[in-house]
Amino acid sequence: MFSSIVALSIAMLAPSVYGTTVFDVNVGPNGKFVYEPPFVHASPGDIVRFHFNPKNHTVTQSAFDPPCVPLQDGFKTGFIPVAPGTNPLPVKDFHVPDNHGAPLWFYCGQTAHCGQGMVFAINPRAEHDPQSFQAHKELAIARNGTAAVAPPTTSCTPVPDPHWTPPTTTVPYGGGMYASHEPAPTHAVTPQEHRILVGADGKLAYSPANITAAVGDTVVFEFRPKNHTVTQSSFSNPCAPLEHGFKSGFQPVAADATDFPTFRLKINDTAPIWGYCGQVNHCQSGMVFSINAVESGPESFAAFQQLAMRPSTSSLQR
Repeated sequence: MFSSIVALSIAMLAPSVYGTTVFDVNVGPNGKFVYEPPFVHASPGDIVRFHFNPKNHTVTQSAFDPPCVPLQDGFKTGFIPVAPGTNPLPVKDFHVPDNHGAPLWFYCGQTAHCGQGMVFAINPRAEHDPQSFQAHKELAIARNGTAAVAPPTTSCTPVPDPHWTPPTTTVPYGGGMYASHEPAPTHAVTPQEHRILVGADGKLAYSPANITAAVGDTVVFEFRPKNHTVTQSSFSNPCAPLEHGFKSGFQPVAADATDFPTFRLKINDTAPIWGYCGQVNHCQSGMVFSINAVESGPESFAAFQQLAMRPSTSSLQR
């Protein structure tokens, strides 16, 4: 367990000419679901500078209880996708308010990360206090990233989107069946808009290629020059259109275009969604994307992309 003295000693401090202290905090270093250091003690006007390491994390403010739910009007960075080898790392600054030293609580909004203890605090109470950092972390893990100890008695019923059908959560792979281990659908307190660039900078890629979105969120695909599609597929057949799945059709964009067409997708379920570009050989070149895929295992985005790039992959294009 970290004490406040240890946390303060390992934080990298950079005082400014005005007496402000900058606390450097690494988000997800070395692929771990942690903030390092996990908490700091700061004064009003100080800056906590979050450095985002590879993968796709957030810094989202919460209350002490519930620990994994966005605080209304609280601080949030949104998802910050970072590719391996990125240098310098993207940063986001949080300016510590004058709240009379009350603790401030934060978590990562990526699927299941908060439930694995990826939380952060500013000015938590001392060790063994009911509002210590360790107590907050243990609460997040006990709740498994949900707002309540038991499932809520009420449920949200999303309005079906006529443009797509949520895929099944169990898919065949390598001769076996693997069930998705995604948590039950959760509705975003404030629905977010996620933007994915299609073919940016002439690359055969979606950027970012794998995101996490909550029920009620909207994913906006923005088409860049050349001629691409957004076409839903299945994990087991990455480059073939899913029957009754969503599809944008081809979206030709001139090289000198300044107004880019978009395709909008409303999220009605947190089951993984798989898709690809239907232009000839683009899918086989790895131009695929996923929404709410797990980060590792046989159903991860990396596994999906590898399957798409296999020579035997179906080449049905749309």
